[in-house]
Amino acid sequence: MIKSDARVTRFYVSGLKGEDSLNNANKSLTSLPGFESAEFNVEEGTAIVHGDIDPQTVCLLLQEAGFPAVVKSD
Repeated sequence: MIKSDARVTRFYVSGLKGEDSLNNANKSLTSLPGFESAEFNVEEGTAIVHGDIDPQTVCLLLQEAGFPAVVKSD
């Protein structure tokens, strides 16, 4: 469940190609303290991560899983 006061951080993510890659990308973040959920968009190559997380750690974890990512500035 997503808390209404959860922080939302947006990322550009490379290498997302289908359901397996989405599952792997999401799985790479589940052990991150403060992580609540993530939404990935394959067509746009973006992710929205909910939770009190460190954006650079998200980028590192996604990179280690094979999905290079950078924080998306609004």
